[in-house]
Amino acid sequence: MSSANRDNPESTSTQTLRHSSTPQAESLSRPDTRSTSHLDTRSTSHLDTRSTSHLDTRLHAASAAAQLPPSFPERAARGTADKLRAWQEEAIELYLRTIPKDFLAAATPGAGKTTFALRLASELRARHLIDRITVVTPTDHLKRQWADAAARAGIRLDPEFRNAQKRAARMFHGIAVTYAQLAMRPGLHREITLSGRTLVILDEIHHGGDALSWGDAIREAFEQAEKRVLLTGTPFRSDTAPIPFVHYEPDKNGIRISTSDYSYGYGRALKDGVVRPVLFMVYSGSMRWRTRAGDEMAAALGEDNTRDITTAAWRTALEPTGEWIPAVLTAANRRLDQIRHNIPDAGGLVIASDQSSARAYATILEGICGEKVTVVLSDERASSARIEEFASNTRKWMVAVRMVSEGVDVPRLTVGVYATNASTPLYFAQAIGRFVRARRRGETASVFLPHVPSLLALAGELERERDHALDRRDTTDSAEALDDDLLDSANRQERASAELEAGQWEALASEASFDHVFYGGTGFGVQALPGSEEELDFIGLPGLLEPEEVAELLRHRQARQERRHRERRKLAQPDAPPEPVALFRTRSEQRTLLSSLVSIWARQTGEPHALIHAELRRSCGGPPVAQATVTQIQSRIDLLRTRLGKK
Repeated sequence: MSSANRDNPESTSTQTLRHSSTPQAESLSRPDTRSTSHLDTRSTSHLDTRSTSHLDTRLHAASAAAQLPPSFPERAARGTADKLRAWQEEAIELYLRTIPKDFLAAATPGAGKTTFALRLASELRARHLIDRITVVTPTDHLKRQWADAAARAGIRLDPEFRNAQKRAARMFHGIAVTYAQLAMRPGLHREITLSGRTLVILDEIHHGGDALSWGDAIREAFEQAEKRVLLTGTPFRSDTAPIPFVHYEPDKNGIRISTSDYSYGYGRALKDGVVRPVLFMVYSGSMRWRTRAGDEMAAALGEDNTRDITTAAWRTALEPTGEWIPAVLTAANRRLDQIRHNIPDAGGLVIASDQSSARAYATILEGICGEKVTVVLSDERASSARIEEFASNTRKWMVAVRMVSEGVDVPRLTVGVYATNASTPLYFAQAIGRFVRARRRGETASVFLPHVPSLLALAGELERERDHALDRRDTTDSAEALDDDLLDSANRQERASAELEAGQWEALASEASFDHVFYGGTGFGVQALPGSEEELDFIGLPGLLEPEEVAELLRHRQARQERRHRERRKLAQPDAPPEPVALFRTRSEQRTLLSSLVSIWARQTGEPHALIHAELRRSCGGPPVAQATVTQIQSRIDLLRTRLGKK
């Protein structure tokens, strides 16, 4: 590069992006002229051989025949791909227009943030704008993952760097450390940063607000860095801890909101074919438990229960001694078998709340699938090795305790079981992010959920892009509380009631029932027993489907269920009048649905639940929900669905 160009890097932004001086950069920018192959067109599965309809066959054939779009250039699942995706090139070109000191890129999990950052680092090195690179990650496992990906981009990172070394080895272009490691010796990392023109890549930067000491350490170590690239897949937090180097702007209410320099949300990534559509397989069921006072309680998941009852029923469902977990794991394994007919290496992940539950779930799964299950209990070196081994083999199942969350890249994961009581928006988004990383066109993800209203509200918001709100208003009035306050207070597991705090309760029994499939904010299907034809209608969906085909096929399966149900009743009682449904059951179902829709609308608009209900009453008429008729509740549901469809 000439001295003139080096002094004015903006003038060569586009040319250098496509004609870098390094062989690695050339390979990354070369257009992909290879022809794309057709997808596997093998049949679906024995689960779906019972009178598979013409529509099923047509949809599956259309999906399998579709060619790979430009976003799939024989993608490298981890690290850098041979060719940049459209959003990655767009973000790099945006950066190179001004080459700012700080750049925040918010991209949905699975979109390729690592590829973007390393390609940008390679570009800055080629321009001689930086000398060294420091990557900061949440976990030890991610340090090694970044180092492996960097090697494929021609960058040598040392993931084994320890604070005791005091300086990085000359053979490396930089180091990879964790936020915890940084917080222990921020002064040391400040010296390393000042030893040359350093590019700092802060992976999942929202962790910078986890503790005051972490934020202070990040600022001390990297305040004088030459360049900083901030990455996040979930750019929001449930607290007000400021995130270092993130820019905040006041909104119309004066609340400071984080601003991203480039955003690439799940909705756009889904349209681009970069991520998978997610089908949430929702399971309800009857639960019984004994309170600390010795009273026996019973409730069903999905009913309009109080917070304490919902929490206790949820906790009972997750107990491995009951029948709920084995039934859901059996259904999830059937779903995985179905997908493996088209994707032979497809894997599943069960996310557990604690180590004892994880071990018990693994034992149950081994009895179901007949093979060894990988168990990951903590973020230790051995656990990291187990994740890497699972990522590279073809075993069916892995069970983890909250560890396999953000950034951990196992692209073959297509089926998940959400068997944890964690319900914050941040954690839920990170967990679902493990299943959306697409490798080929037509892949779908299936996540099995307990029927808990807060989880369904989060599932309905999968496509929503959010920012971090730095300020809080006075929350003594619920109408002034931010949506995270409302959700967290409604679903805080540890302190939901004195009984649960004391932990002196006993799960007595649990039974599972298939409730519905939740997709795109809409539920499909009717309640069914595990193992029934009605359940298999949905867990037996084809393993490869285009996003636009999913809803159509779900509607078809639901219609088939209803038709089958009517035919059975007619055969059993040909002259019987239609079976009446108890009014209280209909009202309960409608109230539950309305509550879920209100939660989704509240989180999209920031309006408190109470104000939404009041506005619905004004628009549709009628008394409060508790006194409203089925017709009145339905009119409010229809109005909310119309509004959600327009957003």
